[in-house]
Amino acid sequence: MAVKAIRAAWGGKAYRSGLRRCEGGPCLTPCPPPRVPKKESLIMARELQGKVAAVTGAASGIGLASTEALLAAGARVVLVDRDGATLKAACSRLGEAATPLVLDLLDPQACAALMPRILEQAGRLDIFHANAGTYVGGDLVDADTAAMDRMLNLNVNVVMKNVHDVLPHMIARGSGDIIVTSSLAAHYPTPWEPVYAASKWAINCFVQTVRRQVFKHGLRVGSISPGPVISALLADWPAEKLAEAKAAGSLLEASEVAEVVIFMLTRPRGMTIRDVVMMPTNFDL
Repeated sequence: MAVKAIRAAWGGKAYRSGLRRCEGGPCLTPCPPPRVPKKESLIMARELQGKVAAVTGAASGIGLASTEALLAAGARVVLVDRDGATLKAACSRLGEAATPLVLDLLDPQACAALMPRILEQAGRLDIFHANAGTYVGGDLVDADTAAMDRMLNLNVNVVMKNVHDVLPHMIARGSGDIIVTSSLAAHYPTPWEPVYAASKWAINCFVQTVRRQVFKHGLRVGSISPGPVISALLADWPAEKLAEAKAAGSLLEASEVAEVVIFMLTRPRGMTIRDVVMMPTNFDL
């Protein structure tokens, strides 16, 4: 019987047979076996097995959580941070796939040594997570200009220099992933943190323009913009804003940000997740 005749005979109604929904009439063939949902995890498949990653600001917060997720996904990770004691303790806990690289990226010579030191320790680099950053909030008129200089240097200049130094190696290999930690503040002019927000707006522009220059070489460049995350940066938050966020449950866990980083890295090579904006359900600007 033709499909149209079957549909007419059943009045165009849908018919459910077994586990398969048949539109327009009864099943003409046996229903297939039930499809059992596959238990999924962003990192259980170890999709980054054999990859080499480097994460800056890796001793705590998002950087440490990103490192842990990368290791769980099978990558080897070079952890970059200026806090040598905390960094080495983390690597001791994380195992032999985690390598410490103690560098103060605000020191121009140390910053320039980043890529040579990574190659010295790991031999190559597949993934670079530019995560190191700091925070200056509050009214501009009250800000310490030395702290402003330090923050802008770390949040903007260091990121640009690090990516600059990583690119030749990745371009030569014809593959690589660069992820930069941005902020929800890069997407809204937050009046309580004008200098910090400006640094992240700059980084978003940087990510999008560099991406357009290098995707022809097989490189993927993207940014992740989380809302407030429980991390050391919150120590510099205005007290009233921090108290308000805690009371409302409006803070993300660093591990939640790391899960999204892994999601970005494990898409097919023909797909780039250029921007991710994530925030607690109870939070908005």
